[in-house]
Amino acid sequence: MRILLFVCAALMAAQGYGQYWQQRMKCSIAVTLDDSNNQYTGTEKLVYYNNSPDTLFNMYFHLYPNAFKPGSMFDMRSRSIEDPDERVADRIEKLAPHEQGFLSVSSLTQNGKTLTFREAETTLIAALDKPILPGKKATFEMKFKGQVPLQIRRSGRMNKEDVAYTMAQWYPRIAEYDRLGWHAHPYIGREFHGVWGDFDVKITLDSAFTVAATGVLHNAQSIGKGYLPKGQTPKRPEGNMLTWHFKAAHVHDFAWGADKDFVHTSRIMKDGTTLRFFHKNSPDLVTNWQKLPEPTEKAFDYINENFGKYPYPEYVVVQGGDGGMEYPMLTFITGKRKMGSLIGVTIHEAVHSWYQLMLASNEALYPWMDEGFTTYVSKRVMDHLYKPEADKRIGDYYKGYIGITKTGREEPMSRMADHFTTNYAYGVAAYDKGAVFVAQLGYIMGEDVLQRGLKRYYNEWKFKHPNPFDFIRVIEKVSGMQLYWYLDYMMHSTETIDYGIELASATADSTTILLKRLGNFPMPIDLDITYTNGSKERINIPLHIMLGAKAAEDETPYRVEREWPWTHPEYTLTLPVPRSAISKIEIDASTRLADVDRRDNILDFNQATN
Repeated sequence: MRILLFVCAALMAAQGYGQYWQQRMKCSIAVTLDDSNNQYTGTEKLVYYNNSPDTLFNMYFHLYPNAFKPGSMFDMRSRSIEDPDERVADRIEKLAPHEQGFLSVSSLTQNGKTLTFREAETTLIAALDKPILPGKKATFEMKFKGQVPLQIRRSGRMNKEDVAYTMAQWYPRIAEYDRLGWHAHPYIGREFHGVWGDFDVKITLDSAFTVAATGVLHNAQSIGKGYLPKGQTPKRPEGNMLTWHFKAAHVHDFAWGADKDFVHTSRIMKDGTTLRFFHKNSPDLVTNWQKLPEPTEKAFDYINENFGKYPYPEYVVVQGGDGGMEYPMLTFITGKRKMGSLIGVTIHEAVHSWYQLMLASNEALYPWMDEGFTTYVSKRVMDHLYKPEADKRIGDYYKGYIGITKTGREEPMSRMADHFTTNYAYGVAAYDKGAVFVAQLGYIMGEDVLQRGLKRYYNEWKFKHPNPFDFIRVIEKVSGMQLYWYLDYMMHSTETIDYGIELASATADSTTILLKRLGNFPMPIDLDITYTNGSKERINIPLHIMLGAKAAEDETPYRVEREWPWTHPEYTLTLPVPRSAISKIEIDASTRLADVDRRDNILDFNQATN
């Protein structure tokens, strides 16, 4: 019995039902970039707080730039996968030594004591001088040297739009230790997981550069370059180098970009948040980028109201990178776009400030909690701004998800991000199916309930590392339903939803219909009845396993029928009217149910008669 109780407790803790804790750190970095050889040297001081119940004997750091060398795991994966990302393909293999990336640590101490460590490509493993006990802290100091690779994926120099430096994943970054242990995953192209903490970063480089970064600039008076209020003149130090001092509180990463040709503009929102924009000073960019602040502010206003308040004092949009990639308080986007695309990518990356940069799920394990939620909310924001009449409940992500189910190439959302067989399967699982996961909850329990659930999820789990079980527990509390079954089918399986309807029998006084579950994924059913006199009725058939049913969502007459056990593939329902009184019966008229074959979802008696 004692062993059984221990196993149950361990499982509950792993799934997020045990007592929650998370590590914390304070990170101070001083780095100098030499743009003549694209190399940088720096020092890092890390105060690490062990808030876990475990004693730590080793420490792990990420050395991401080492992925940009021929023969790396990233290189080999890109050259061997069936459908490589065209931004990568075989480009790493072709890098000359001066074009490659590297990051190495020359010294590492713990509380002043020199540590033994080794570098395993993108991971540094250090044996501690003394174990870090639960509730204790340790101070690590290191010296490092790096080289900025040619821009290939996310980080690098001289991207396709000639932005000099996109500095992401550039410093030795402490790996996360959480309820599931260490997460020192090698960098093979996917995204990241980090420790919550505070950054104090000093960046020294040629004074001709303008720098955009995570955090707030604390020496604007020495810098200028758009950071000072209009009319104020900076007091620049002598020499050809400038040191930029940024601080960011309660974030889990730090990124920056730099270019000699950056134009820096800013906009202060009504709530006091400062929006900053950095782009190259070229005629094909200026017009659209000058228009970008207004929709960005409107998007933030909408997200703040509906999904949770943005808590940081600034947000920065920087031209750079290889598409769009989010970091705390900052995103890199390619800037040579039509206006609609520029707004779309900016909003999508801004939404990541909620899903991943405040609700910091582990993207190595649950990329759909980041990309899927962001895809769903981005659609909501874009509709609000440009298509207010659109149905906010569904999006094109349904097509993406249903499309892959017909190819036999779908892989479960629970697969680790780096381990999907194809990029296609990863993209659909993370973005499309992840968004469908959220949208279908509105179908199951009602849009208003989903909206309250998403806001409560933010308020309960911001500045933490929620996992899928944490999210579904919030939604269960808000809805009063049992929903673990839904999470299980969506996350761990590739089972599909497929329901059909047919006439079973009819008499002068009644009509009996037969509903069939043709796929293995059980779901509740909304059944819309249209009568020949023009009236309508909606019948909700909840799953027995839900132990609850949603309330009416609109003015359509509504009633809840008896529950459908998931073990039963068929369900009969008798309507107390003759068949001649019924015009049409339809499963899920809202199309929120991700039914992979809707051809048998409608029983149209008018069509049958004709």
